[in-house]
Amino acid sequence: MELYRLGIAEARAAIDKGEISPMELTAVLFKRIESLDQKIRSFVTLDKENAMLQAGRTGRDPAHRLSGIPLAVKDNICTEGVRTTCSSKILEHFVPPYESTVTKNLKEQGYVLIGKTNLDEFAMGSSTENSAFAGTRNPWDITRVPGGSSGGSAAAVAADMCIAALGSDTGGSIRQPASFCGVVGLKPTYGRVSRYGLVAFASSLDQIGPITKNVKDSAILLNIIAGHDRCDSTSADVSVPDFTSVIGKDIRGVRLGVPEEYFIKGMDKDVEGAVKQAIRKLESLGAVPVPISLPHTEYAVAAYYILATSEASSNLARYDGVKYGLRVGGNDLLDMYMNTREAGFGAEVKRRIILGTYALSSGYYDAYYKKAQQVRTLIKRDFERAFTEVDAIVTPTAPNPAFKIGEKADDPLQMYLADIFTISVNLAGVPGISVPCGFTSQNLPVGLQIIGKHFDEAAVLKIAYAYEQATDWHMRRPEL
Repeated sequence: MELYRLGIAEARAAIDKGEISPMELTAVLFKRIESLDQKIRSFVTLDKENAMLQAGRTGRDPAHRLSGIPLAVKDNICTEGVRTTCSSKILEHFVPPYESTVTKNLKEQGYVLIGKTNLDEFAMGSSTENSAFAGTRNPWDITRVPGGSSGGSAAAVAADMCIAALGSDTGGSIRQPASFCGVVGLKPTYGRVSRYGLVAFASSLDQIGPITKNVKDSAILLNIIAGHDRCDSTSADVSVPDFTSVIGKDIRGVRLGVPEEYFIKGMDKDVEGAVKQAIRKLESLGAVPVPISLPHTEYAVAAYYILATSEASSNLARYDGVKYGLRVGGNDLLDMYMNTREAGFGAEVKRRIILGTYALSSGYYDAYYKKAQQVRTLIKRDFERAFTEVDAIVTPTAPNPAFKIGEKADDPLQMYLADIFTISVNLAGVPGISVPCGFTSQNLPVGLQIIGKHFDEAAVLKIAYAYEQATDWHMRRPEL
């Protein structure tokens, strides 16, 4: 097997046995990036010199679970001394003076940072077409999008340009690109993983998680990045189990909710067929499908795009050209603010700031923001009721496979609907994973979403692993 095809567990075993060295593995990946990334555009920043130095300093060290393992990090997660742009002109030259908690945890386990991956600007998008630098392309078909906003991370993993990657998920931004690119993407429970050092989009929805080649690797990374953090006031002080301990456990008798609202008119027939076949496979493994209803699902997109844009309007007010980031001068202070934001923010970011500012404005707050919060509560209660009957919920990750580049660029509503099956999970704060479950007639990957109870990532991973091991979809790779 080519070294770049290794996952975390396989690479760790090969390094520990002395079969390969961290420097050798890192060099192979940079060679792969040099040959492929001109057409995929997964990376915003590469850190080859430091990566090779770090790889040279590491070796066989069982105490460090990621010793010598080259990973990529989404470019909205702060890395001390390494540029963090959020794929925005306003932060194009920003170098953080501090480390995010998740990358600090990875550092303590000996990882090698190979580079920072592309995203929709400030994580606002579903296609990674909104990057200020270049759009990322899907390794399975470079005329199509990789999904978003973590499209750079998903494409890099799918194209074997890194061993695994971190992404962030506000409304589906890990799971949807994982589905489009045929890899595994896990959004943990809100509060399970520290957000300290994650550049904020919507603070009550954002969550960091792994994008990997297989389910076991997601469990390994979650073990490392999960846990309470006093630097994040929303971090949950709950115990963290060993998520790898559930890998391989029997799923006989596990009740799987199948919500009628997630099989809708207009969804791609190949996607629907692949997901229903996946549910039958889970049933053959002993799981018990149970029809359920999540009745407020139809209001999720509307509620999300009020709440997320409102929080974005507040969070992005800090980019004014005063303390850091881009500064464009003017005749006075107000001129400088306006000129900086006009030049620094892209069209989608401006659209969302305007929407959020409007929703929060005097006279409209109760009609929009307050009402959306009430709908959010109803959606959360839908999940709570469902989980009194079932152990987990299975759905399609997205209603369609990867769409053509530019296909939805001029229709924001259609773009927003690309996340229709993932948004509710963020509104409710529950964990969800996307695993490959088939391909369309055009050879495009399809993702199965498995949703769990609050802080029950173990159940989600157990079910996902059982399905993965009973199929071979995760072993397929794009021809590049």
